[in-house]
Amino acid sequence: MKSTTPILTFYHRENCHLCEDMWRHLRELQTGRDFDFELVRVDVDSDNVLQQRFGTLVPVLLGDDRVICNYYLDPEALERYLTGVV
Repeated sequence: MKSTTPILTFYHRENCHLCEDMWRHLRELQTGRDFDFELVRVDVDSDNVLQQRFGTLVPVLLGDDRVICNYYLDPEALERYLTGVV
């Protein structure tokens, strides 16, 4: 297990129902202590580079600049990432 708490970056945009759903599921996992991680929320529309990078892929969940999942939360992919299994 990793010695530090992983920091995941959640890229979203306002008024996006998929973004709201994924955020809610992530927070449930985080507060339920199923997984140990920190979340950083970033609005893709706040930066032109992010808009070009992620475009219509939001919501996107990244860890170490690696895409874990997009559109919908993939709990298995998240668990693989958090436990270091690729």
